[in-house]
Amino acid sequence: MSHSAGEAARAEVRADEAGGRTLAVVVGGGGGVGGALVAALRDRAAYDEVLALGRRGSPALDLLDEASIAAAAAAVRARGVPTLVFDATGFLHGDGMEPEKSWRELDPAHLAHAFAINAIGPALLMKHFLPLLPRERRAVFATLSARVGSIGDNRLGGWYAYRASKAALNQLVRTAAVELRRGRPQAICVALHPGTVDTGLSAPFAKSGLQVQAPAEAAARLLAVIERLGPGDSGEFFDHRGEPVPW
Repeated sequence: MSHSAGEAARAEVRADEAGGRTLAVVVGGGGGVGGALVAALRDRAAYDEVLALGRRGSPALDLLDEASIAAAAAAVRARGVPTLVFDATGFLHGDGMEPEKSWRELDPAHLAHAFAINAIGPALLMKHFLPLLPRERRAVFATLSARVGSIGDNRLGGWYAYRASKAALNQLVRTAAVELRRGRPQAICVALHPGTVDTGLSAPFAKSGLQVQAPAEAAARLLAVIERLGPGDSGEFFDHRGEPVPW
């Protein structure tokens, strides 16, 4: 067993030993959607503590560094039991990388970075945070996917790296939900499409006439969807209205 795998196993054993404090954790809490989720959760006062995790937080959590993810999970475990873990991270463009319009624009570095942030990073979050969820109580792990990650709904093409990495994320969610159900039958693991939100991620691509939500509105909708989820919804993919999205 690797050091990181051993840490995850020990976290699973001790997850229910942290006392009665319930936590909500938002990874990417410094982003547009993540920050709005943190504010909305703190306003609702449904948790003893709402933790915003990210590269600039303490402890710092970097999706490209598994050791930082493991350390952040250990810090969360020490503070209580998370009944909501929301991954609000994602990569679409930046550092000279833009969504591809044609296969002629495919670049291995762009593809690797998109998969690292949109699929591998969230998979490592599942590895280290799903064992922290309570065994006998309702709990939710949600991650932001995207409708363009739907294979069945892809009729426009383009955006290769983003589409493919989000499709990979959806499969990871589905697979993790199967394993989660065995030890935590009340827990839920889902992918959520937030719609188009007025953030730096989507701003360059918002089209005229497209419904664009403020981050606070998007956060409220996503939390409303989460509140309605039951164990039978685990492993599924929903939009911000609570409607299933095709795989």
